[in-house]
Amino acid sequence: MISQIPPRAGSERITRRKLSDEVFDRLRTMIVTGELAPGDTVPSERDLMERFGVGRPAVREALQTMDTMGLITISHGERSRVNALSPALAVRQVDAVAKILLSADPATLDQLKEARKLIEVGLARIAGERRGPADVADLRALLDRQRSMLDSREQFIRADIAFHRRIAEITGNPLVVAVADAMLTWLFDYHTTLLHWSGNEDVTLSEHARIIDAIESGNPEDCARIMSVHLDRSASLYRHHEDEAATRRVP
Repeated sequence: MISQIPPRAGSERITRRKLSDEVFDRLRTMIVTGELAPGDTVPSERDLMERFGVGRPAVREALQTMDTMGLITISHGERSRVNALSPALAVRQVDAVAKILLSADPATLDQLKEARKLIEVGLARIAGERRGPADVADLRALLDRQRSMLDSREQFIRADIAFHRRIAEITGNPLVVAVADAMLTWLFDYHTTLLHWSGNEDVTLSEHARIIDAIESGNPEDCARIMSVHLDRSASLYRHHEDEAATRRVP
């Protein structure tokens, strides 16, 4: 009788993979190595079938996965094209999941606000170290734009996002910009109605002006402190309005 030998700890099991996964890996390698560059058209389904020796379903499923991940763009009636890889593209892949989490789990909103503070206070500190005259001028122009948008909630919010995003851009780190931009968008999309507080818009504008002054002065610790105060004040207003909304829902 032949005894069955159990696998050793740490041994690699041989698993059977889907053909579409193999096709996906081959195409991804072609992108990584530069065989397919940004803007290039992806080989036709027939060419891929012949090249990899697989059927049309495997090719189509692999291409659809690549499109979902943002690696390529599938356009009906046209050949698919390779997208340029960027930090913003990577962050966008979690966009839908983040919005679902915010809607499904209220605790996620508090976690997002905490993460925003951790990141933006650090960004303000770096901005105080790396800012140049053009950065300060841009921030003041954005503040003027936001001040002119008091009659439009949507435009006021867009100007707010642009202001905080511009601070992130001063770091010169595209990954940081992408993450900060995504967090602001998730937060503002989820609670749009809470961001235009009657009687508090002028406070927001005043705090933004103080942040700019601190960045221009080149004192990183002042930048961090003033940004922290600004975000804490905003968070307290979120809680206040959330409590009011909950009270109104109670029969």
